[in-house]
Amino acid sequence: MIDPQTIQRILDTADIVDVIGDFVSLKKRGANYMGLCPFHNEKTPSFSVSPSKGIFKCFGCGKGGNVVNFIMEYEHLSYPEALRYLAKKYHIEIEERELTDEEVREQQESESLFAVTEFAKNFFIESLYNNLEGMSVGLTYFKERGFIQETLKAFDIGYCPGRSDEFTKAALKAGYKQEYLVKSGLTIESGPRLRDRFAGRVIFPIHSVSGRVLGFGGRVLKKTEKAAKYVNSPESPIYHKSRIVYGISLARKAILKEDRCYLVEGYTDVLSLHQNGIENVVASSGTSLTEDQIRLIKRFTKNITIIYDGDPAGIAASLRGIDMILEEGMNVRVLLLPDGEDPDSFSKKHSSSELKEFIIANEQDFIHFKTRLLSEEASADPIKQAGMIRNIVGSIAVIPDSITRSVYVKECSRLLDVEEETLYYEINKIRRKQVDKKMRNYRKMEENIVAPPSKRPQPVRPEQMSAEDFEKELLRLLLMYGSSQTMTVGKKPRSHTISVAEYIINELHADGLEPGHPMPKIIYDEYVDVFRNEGKVDLKHFVNHADPEISRFVADLVSNPYVISKIWSKHDNHPETEEMKIKQIVPNTILAFKNKKIEEALSRYSKELKEAQEAGNQDLEDHLFEKVLQLSRIKREISLKIGGRTIQPL
Repeated sequence: MIDPQTIQRILDTADIVDVIGDFVSLKKRGANYMGLCPFHNEKTPSFSVSPSKGIFKCFGCGKGGNVVNFIMEYEHLSYPEALRYLAKKYHIEIEERELTDEEVREQQESESLFAVTEFAKNFFIESLYNNLEGMSVGLTYFKERGFIQETLKAFDIGYCPGRSDEFTKAALKAGYKQEYLVKSGLTIESGPRLRDRFAGRVIFPIHSVSGRVLGFGGRVLKKTEKAAKYVNSPESPIYHKSRIVYGISLARKAILKEDRCYLVEGYTDVLSLHQNGIENVVASSGTSLTEDQIRLIKRFTKNITIIYDGDPAGIAASLRGIDMILEEGMNVRVLLLPDGEDPDSFSKKHSSSELKEFIIANEQDFIHFKTRLLSEEASADPIKQAGMIRNIVGSIAVIPDSITRSVYVKECSRLLDVEEETLYYEINKIRRKQVDKKMRNYRKMEENIVAPPSKRPQPVRPEQMSAEDFEKELLRLLLMYGSSQTMTVGKKPRSHTISVAEYIINELHADGLEPGHPMPKIIYDEYVDVFRNEGKVDLKHFVNHADPEISRFVADLVSNPYVISKIWSKHDNHPETEEMKIKQIVPNTILAFKNKKIEEALSRYSKELKEAQEAGNQDLEDHLFEKVLQLSRIKREISLKIGGRTIQPL
């Protein structure tokens, strides 16, 4: 367990911009920061981070919360695990106690798997440096390849002993369950026999963006006909190879700083370039490049350079990935190394400065690269030349930005000596087909898709709102202005000021009203308790609430402001801010809430009145009729006070 004082210290210390900035490229926009949402695919930033409120909110997919909620959502952690992550980041000491067997059983599957992979990582590192076989085979291999210990330790490189079950026995002895050893892919079940997947291999741990171990890659050192050169962890609840790129945890800060990412193919390619001073490098780990991998890189930069071997296989791999990167709206360049070289071998032969100079001098824009490459194949054959042009035009057609497409059309026209009109005709034809295909797919899926919330909510009139909407609006006003703004009550000369919180609480209490829906009621009741005990309530009390659901609810609430206010006047083109109109907004919101409650009561009494009339119960009929008349008079008075105001989004 983590004590409340330590939790508060973590929440007070953690800077939400700093934490989220480790995962998302944020740019300051006014008082907030904006970036591409890491939880869904988008091309226009709708992910907002508010340092003053300590919350994040995506207006595309709707996810929001505080800094702990972000880590929980992004890393699939429990609340305590997310707190531990932040404590580690900010060097805040937490005294942990050992979990009981019962608590271990109650841990979520992903936490158990992370525990197993962390143990495995440490076991493999220990085996590399302190096991005779690890030192003589594994460490010697890396030294012969020119890798220094600083690099190996930065990437948590290890070794799995060659005896078929040494790791598995050690893990079982340490108390880790066979179920999770098998599910993580570290152990293979062959009937009653258990064996290590990575036995006799040097180990490359595969980390998440935050540095947690998701899986492993292993390279065999002893050549045998049956053994594959490389073996990777299988898919598991925590490891999805198509969604992660190797080296991202170490590369992300360098990628942000350089505003460019270098993409290579293998583990040792990343190690060599990193060791030679190019730290903004990641690898697709031998898999074909995927959309998820591209989008992961896009969180940190829109500029990517593919570095591949100069052999035919490397060239083919380059071509396959280019269009996918372009389609995501990224800028792609390609660097082909001399024939027979790969990034690992090439970087070993050159100093850091020579390597950087070579990259700058030889990396090519994708259109020049494709043109040169395909021109050699087409030669003087008109049919092949036409095919080459279609290939290049096909790449330009997937670029989402029209200005970027037009720049490439001009360059393509110049390089290939083809009229721009001809190229535009082909591009438009391709794009029309793409749109038609997307529309067909959309229609098929339309019935099963729930549209995400609008980024810019439209004005809503009070009559369109439910009682819950008004409850949420009153809560938002309490949270945002309860302790910071005041209201004037009474008539001069005896008028006096009270806080917005006191005004709202008194008004609702006088009429015996309170929120009736579960979450608004829970938050309102706690707000009232804290206010009566302490005289004020800080927004962060709820933003950093121990209950993640309350935290998320509040973050969403204060990120979607609606106010009952005549913000725009027919004779005034200058909209007023919410703060300027708070003395009108608060009473109007309370009146609108009361009006909605009366409407609900009127509906209920009218129904009961009809039933009483049908049953011939005259006494009940008279009583209910009087109730309906009374409520109708109150409703009419409130309606006149509201004056038909509109709920406006700020």
